[in-house]
Amino acid sequence: MTLLIAAVVTLALTTVLSMAGVGAAFVLIPVFLTLGVELHSAMATALLLNTIGMSIASFTFVRKGLVAWKLVVPMLLVAVLASPIGVRVGQGMDRSMLLWLFVGFLLFASSMMWFYRPKPRSAPNSTHSGLILGTPVGAVAGFVGGLLGVGGGNIIVPALVASGLEPKRASASASFVVIFASLSGFLAHAQVAEISPPLLITTAIATAIGAGLGAWLASEKLRAEQLKRVIALVLVAVAVKTAWSLL
Repeated sequence: MTLLIAAVVTLALTTVLSMAGVGAAFVLIPVFLTLGVELHSAMATALLLNTIGMSIASFTFVRKGLVAWKLVVPMLLVAVLASPIGVRVGQGMDRSMLLWLFVGFLLFASSMMWFYRPKPRSAPNSTHSGLILGTPVGAVAGFVGGLLGVGGGNIIVPALVASGLEPKRASASASFVVIFASLSGFLAHAQVAEISPPLLITTAIATAIGAGLGAWLASEKLRAEQLKRVIALVLVAVAVKTAWSLL
């Protein structure tokens, strides 16, 4: 029964969050903990599922030509460099205060998704324009992700949409970056975790189905405004979950 519940919840959450271009690890971890999975095992499993899910979603996004590569490459490289800096800075700061600031950012970003109407812009078509947009977004996402221990997708997607990038391209581009951020986190936790093969196999199948379905819905069925609302709701859900854990 535990495996069935884990699979159903993983399928539902991965489908919704793949549409927004972010991984489901941040909500799967507390779900696994509730089901009695050990902390490091829950983190390692959820992050590996993130890697699997975002890889499958990115395959669909790449095939549809939605990933802005000239934006993604500098964003990914800078995020990888900035993440350890965020980790180091966060070690000397009050984590509760940082998380409350993160909640505030998520609520602000969600309101931007709902109400802000930026001037539409196309994906960067040159290395120079990709550096101009991708470098600061990657730096902030990597630093804040390392600082708070959260996925960068929650920061990348609203930042790109607020800059005027079409929501489908923003989600597709962010999903590719999340693959490597999740894989890095998995490798760190896997060193001290005992992963349950039945749980991993069951939820991996659910993740694969959910990620494929979510990417298909985002690329084929949802209009830009509908996808922006999905992203906004995801940001609110992350904010509520984070605030609840602090209360």
